[in-house]
Amino acid sequence: MSTWSFWKQALERAVKTFAQVLLAAATATAGLGLEDVGWPEALSVAGLAALASLLTSIVSLPAGEGDSPSLVSVGDVNSRA
Repeated sequence: MSTWSFWKQALERAVKTFAQVLLAAATATAGLGLEDVGWPEALSVAGLAALASLLTSIVSLPAGEGDSPSLVSVGDVNSRA
């Protein structure tokens, strides 16, 4: 958790989660235009999801491979059962 690699990967996941949830929240509550979106609520929900993503990366560290925020090891991704 103390390496830049871990934080770079974890922050990338959090930013992607933020963007995905913001898009989902904005389109779920919007009418036809940008003025119809409840931006404070959408940003709040997206921020909470990004925080959850970051915390998930931190608690996944002991179970994952090396200094990665993932629970999946690199070897598992390419292997077939």
